[in-house]
Amino acid sequence: MSAFEPLAVIRPAGVAPTRLPVYEALAHDLRSLDAPVFGLMSDDTMLLASRLDAMGVPFHAARHENSAIAMADGWASATGELGLALIGRGPATANGLHGAVSTSRTGSKLLLIYGDAPIGEPSLNEPGPDGKALNAEAVLGAAGIRTFVARSPDSARETLKLAIAHAQRGQAAALLLPVDVQTAEIEFEPELGHEAAAAALAAARRPRDAGRTSPASIATAAAVLQRSRKPLFVCGVGAQRAGAREAIERLADHVGAVLATSLKAKDLFRGHPFHVGVIGSFSHSAGRRLMDEADCIVVFGASFNQRTTSAGAALAAGAPIVHVDRDRGHIGRWGPADVALVGDAEAVAMQLLEAVPARPDAEKPLRSDDNRLRLARFDWAQEFRAEHTARTVDPRALAIELDRLLPADRNLVFDSGNFVQTLPYFSTLGPQHLKLPWDFFSVGMAFGTALGFAKARPDATTVLVIGDGGLLMTLGELETAVREDIPLVVVVMNDCAYGAEMHYLRLANMPVAQAMFPDVDYAPVAEAFGFRTATIRTIGQLHEAAPLLRSRDEGPVLLDCKINAAICGPYIAEAAGHLKK
Repeated sequence: MSAFEPLAVIRPAGVAPTRLPVYEALAHDLRSLDAPVFGLMSDDTMLLASRLDAMGVPFHAARHENSAIAMADGWASATGELGLALIGRGPATANGLHGAVSTSRTGSKLLLIYGDAPIGEPSLNEPGPDGKALNAEAVLGAAGIRTFVARSPDSARETLKLAIAHAQRGQAAALLLPVDVQTAEIEFEPELGHEAAAAALAAARRPRDAGRTSPASIATAAAVLQRSRKPLFVCGVGAQRAGAREAIERLADHVGAVLATSLKAKDLFRGHPFHVGVIGSFSHSAGRRLMDEADCIVVFGASFNQRTTSAGAALAAGAPIVHVDRDRGHIGRWGPADVALVGDAEAVAMQLLEAVPARPDAEKPLRSDDNRLRLARFDWAQEFRAEHTARTVDPRALAIELDRLLPADRNLVFDSGNFVQTLPYFSTLGPQHLKLPWDFFSVGMAFGTALGFAKARPDATTVLVIGDGGLLMTLGELETAVREDIPLVVVVMNDCAYGAEMHYLRLANMPVAQAMFPDVDYAPVAEAFGFRTATIRTIGQLHEAAPLLRSRDEGPVLLDCKINAAICGPYIAEAAGHLKK
């Protein structure tokens, strides 16, 4: 007798029931979502994966579970739609825990589907202890991921629907599918696949639309803005996701403010004459000069944390801070806030536009012709003196040249490391073209993320910038890029070291030998997988390799860029000083 008793189904007389294994019923439901699945096949999910493939659902297989989950996050980030990852149980779940935790913090809509141990009574014919045993529900729950378990065949489809609804809110959800539940048969109504998916989408409660904030809050903020002569607006990805760019620019023009962004919202105000760049560690001299003059700061949709403000060093002394965010708990959590406005960034900007009188140009000192000209003439190459060596290139000079050579409509995905200092030198068409998978402060997550991002946008070049350490953690995904025919340009910032750790050690006057490695040439390795490659030790060699960057239809590209490891990113020194405190 089965360990599960099916629920009675009432149907019209003469209509024969259709019985299917649960995995096949779930495959029908997942197909209704009209989304690809990223994963790594395991013996406990292979039936579901195989059935999805047979139904025509695109299944993109990675070489490591972390990368499979990161691919789903990259795809979800690029499309704004639900990302699906399917991996196995036990060791597969443990392997993918890094990816699960990291992606669960990005705000992407993600459903992570896992196999799980049987929940029925064990058979007397079992060969021995379960070598894959892992309490995945407890592990994922402890990691902060909402977990749903299909505890019986007849509840499996409803459990999937609940997990989808949770993930649609921008909160990663995990669905555990015990192997005996997957293989049990249930009565299946074919039309329920589409209905289940549609109901899940309709039931998904997105974050509350705060809309306009209270009149009293607006009056307070308007009074602060009205007294200000040199306002600075700082905008994060919350403003970008709210579609608030135009409203914020109108308000800035209205009151004479200059426009800055957080790092994740980089290039949000691209093209505006008074866009002063990124605030904090990644700012430039022309922008910092105006930021330092600010007598009022208005923050739209940014966490405004210590890393954004360089632990407060980037804030003009004494300037009152008005913080706008949809979530009340975000305001003042990581940085100072004198006035809180709980609401949608676009709606609040329009409210302030109505409440604050327009200023004549003579009363907008930050909007002077001199400042406009200074910002227009700014050149990143003037910010440093290039430090090339006989066998390495200055990473900053390299980034400036890459920015000129790469297609303008590129997507950019950056891994973590000392080489992040080059990010300001790369431009994009806006933050929707930039992905920084740093939410878990982990190295190596960007390779899978870039694969998923590129899969979602096959008509544009996706550029992955990664260090040699991150590349070695994910080297197997070189094969994935070729097998899946993904248009990817991999720029390896190869300093033959764990660059950040090496500089932290030097700043602490400690030995650095354990953070340094031999000079390995990765170009032949990537070429063996099917990449077109070049090794870059000089700017001249980069220009020789330029045709590779313009022929995206001929396969993925890898540039092994040998960079000067002695150049320390400014944010590293700042962080080291903060740690000493």
